[in-house]
Amino acid sequence: MKRIHSTDVIELQDGEKCKLAGWLQETKNLGGIAFLKVRDREGIFQVVLVKKEIGEAFDDLVNIPRESVIEIEGKKQETDQTTLGYEIIPISIKVESKAEKPLPLGIVDKVNADMDTRFDNRFLDLRKKEKMAIFELRHILLEGLRDFFSQEKFIEINTPKIVAAGAEGGATLFEVDYYGEGAYLAQSPQLFKQMLMGAGFERVYEIAPAYRAEDFDTVRHTSEFTSLDFEISFIDSSDDIMSMTSYMIEHSLNYVVEEGERYLDILDVEVTVPEHPIRKLPHRECIEILDDLGKEWEGEKEVDTEGEKMLGEYMKENYDAEFFFITEFPTKMKQSTFYAMRKDYDPSLTTYFDLEYKGQELVSGGQREHRYDILMKQMEEIDLAPSSFRSYLDTFKYGMPPHGGIGLGVDRFVQKMLDLDNIREAILFPRDTSRLKP
Repeated sequence: MKRIHSTDVIELQDGEKCKLAGWLQETKNLGGIAFLKVRDREGIFQVVLVKKEIGEAFDDLVNIPRESVIEIEGKKQETDQTTLGYEIIPISIKVESKAEKPLPLGIVDKVNADMDTRFDNRFLDLRKKEKMAIFELRHILLEGLRDFFSQEKFIEINTPKIVAAGAEGGATLFEVDYYGEGAYLAQSPQLFKQMLMGAGFERVYEIAPAYRAEDFDTVRHTSEFTSLDFEISFIDSSDDIMSMTSYMIEHSLNYVVEEGERYLDILDVEVTVPEHPIRKLPHRECIEILDDLGKEWEGEKEVDTEGEKMLGEYMKENYDAEFFFITEFPTKMKQSTFYAMRKDYDPSLTTYFDLEYKGQELVSGGQREHRYDILMKQMEEIDLAPSSFRSYLDTFKYGMPPHGGIGLGVDRFVQKMLDLDNIREAILFPRDTSRLKP
């Protein structure tokens, strides 16, 4: 007999046989009768044990430890005594794996464990329906993003994660020994995406891990994260990139709302889908708003973490906007991003932008510099050695179309979409400055 899930039982006829399996969540022993609540991926089902019917086996079954894995073959019995509308009357029960006692942390207990205990025992933590719902919704979000890219005729790519040079300088690179030669874990697929624009792919995207060796301990950063990147050719300006980004966000969040209703209900979260086009604010205007809001500056005026939060609250209160673009970043703020195109009419400004979501940067991107001589000049300004980027630079010698794209933090997208306190909640097995296991 083929195993089914708890949600499939509702389709069975009263008295129909079935096979189910899952983790024993709770046993309620009333003496001559007991109720086993068993959890599978889809939900809960209840098994009724009657002592006079199963004899000596009753005592063994009611003493199975919580979180043991059991398999039940039985019959569906319709009843109005449970909210499920049915119970399972067992024909046979098999203990596949007995859990040890005590559990390192509770699954349905009201007492919360601290974060270290939870992540040290992440396999147990993820058994909680609220934690599982996060990753069901993450899956749906990624499915919606891929659906968008498929409709827009993008090619999904896979670029190397062991590289000879970083896309954004060496200070935040993880160095590795690559057969006796120095190499690094990739911060971004940026240089490879641009090379593929030179190869004529025109529209590419990648969803893959990226790495940053930054010494931080915040609720919005990790050392390993999932990055979504896209790049498109033959653009007229960064407006084309912002428009594509806007449609991507709108499509993917609509997909979550339509396909993820069950899991959003579990988390009691409402997802708001932005209207296209998403509002744009030049960086200088953001500074003016922050001045009016009374922000205290340390050093030069630029939109920092505090400023992002203040702007997010301002945009929500005044425009009911959870998303907005910050555009026209000063060149001095993006100088390390040597491939960022500067505005022809004012080289002190770049074509680069950030997309803010609920007071946090979600996306960074813009038009890239596709002219070889200008690209070389911008590298020289920050003392980058062209010899370290030869494979990349050669792409620009033989016909490179105007192009641009973005990088989006998937984990941060999930965090803000679901209003999670910590980005680690959106990652199955997070890696940060203090965690390398499990």
